[in-house]
Amino acid sequence: MTITREQILQALGNVEEPDLKKDLVTLNMIQDIQIEGNRVSFSVILTTPACPLKAMIENACRNAILYFVSKDADVHINMTSQVTSQKNTGVPGVKNIIAVASGKGGVGKSTVAVNLALGLAKTGAKVGLIDADIYGPSIPIMFGLENARPQASEVNGKTRIQPIEKYGVKLLSIGFFTDPNQPVPWRGPMVSTAVKQLFNDADWGELDYLVIDLPPGTGDIHITVTQTFPVTGAVIVTTPQNVALADAKKGIGMFMMPAINVPILGVVENMAYFTPAELPENKYYIFGQGGGKKLAAQLDVPFLGEIPLIKGISDSGDTGKPIVLDEDSMMAKAFTDMAKSVAQQVAISNAKAFEKANAAQPLNN
Repeated sequence: MTITREQILQALGNVEEPDLKKDLVTLNMIQDIQIEGNRVSFSVILTTPACPLKAMIENACRNAILYFVSKDADVHINMTSQVTSQKNTGVPGVKNIIAVASGKGGVGKSTVAVNLALGLAKTGAKVGLIDADIYGPSIPIMFGLENARPQASEVNGKTRIQPIEKYGVKLLSIGFFTDPNQPVPWRGPMVSTAVKQLFNDADWGELDYLVIDLPPGTGDIHITVTQTFPVTGAVIVTTPQNVALADAKKGIGMFMMPAINVPILGVVENMAYFTPAELPENKYYIFGQGGGKKLAAQLDVPFLGEIPLIKGISDSGDTGKPIVLDEDSMMAKAFTDMAKSVAQQVAISNAKAFEKANAAQPLNN
């Protein structure tokens, strides 16, 4: 029996992308089909290298060929990716801008932002991170770059800031340009100008994701970023107790306002429970249980995961090596899984925006 390209496509037309709810062929995710006797090879182009369903999709493709085409087929699948983008972000070369926000301070927003950026980079994505918390920049400390100063270069006749790169992530923070021992007593217009410069005056190159660590609350910087740059989506960080949840709800409400209209990628519950290092199976819910998950369900937004309260997380940030880099830590998996969930929601949000834009196009007679 001779295997044909049409048979391969017909078989793979039975494999659905679980998030996008369409088959791989319709989504144009199958490329480079090669057939040599019983040997069949092709590439599956995922929407992100951080896809948490990668193994399941690969297994479904292999089974489809063996079931619908030939049980004797020798199937070779190249699982690769091309990160999607729903619109021009306003920053050349950047496909997606992800805002990380919280309704109040002290919930670990910067820790989540740092480990999210590094978790995405670990999967093979090209990632940048902007510390937009002008009044309390913490990224330099968390990356061990307190005394670092970015270089400037000429790009197409214009002076551009070169982001500092560490652990595979490109970084910029107002903390690189100010005295760490001095406060930043800036009024709103100065703050807005400084934030815009971190976007517009930097040579970011090609990035799949640019993560923005926003300050706590709902102030000038949030409005500047969301109204100046088309943000792909926002990640909301909270802790389980009611005070934090009430403020997180306000933060979500801000992004949903018509004048801002930024999709909510989901809620991360930080400090969800305490687990002692000597008793890793034990969970102590110090601040209450399941508050973030309930908030996500109440507002009908995705729940991106629980991050435990473990001393190693703060220690790793203080020493300039975020915990997601520690492959032996149980926390590395928690943050990596969270990063994959965020990437998954970015792909879903981009697909919805694409469908909405196409539906709005007038039909040609």
